[in-house]
Amino acid sequence: MKTLQLQFENAQGGTATVSLDNPFEPVNPAAIQAAQTTILSQNIFNSTGGDYVKVKGAKIIERNVTDIVLS
Repeated sequence: MKTLQLQFENAQGGTATVSLDNPFEPVNPAAIQAAQTTILSQNIFNSTGGDYVKVKGAKIIERNVTDIVLS
């Protein structure tokens, strides 16, 4: 499973993350940056450290899960 993590700096200087499951691939960096800019300009989210004030980055996280059959 892949997750797109959008990272922002909050008002207290901490990092806040918005995670989106199963992002479209290949990812479009310009679209991601535009979405992050919209999130900031609309002040859609805030965190325990306050409002999001700056784009910090974005990354794709991939996690593999394998079930183990127990008898």
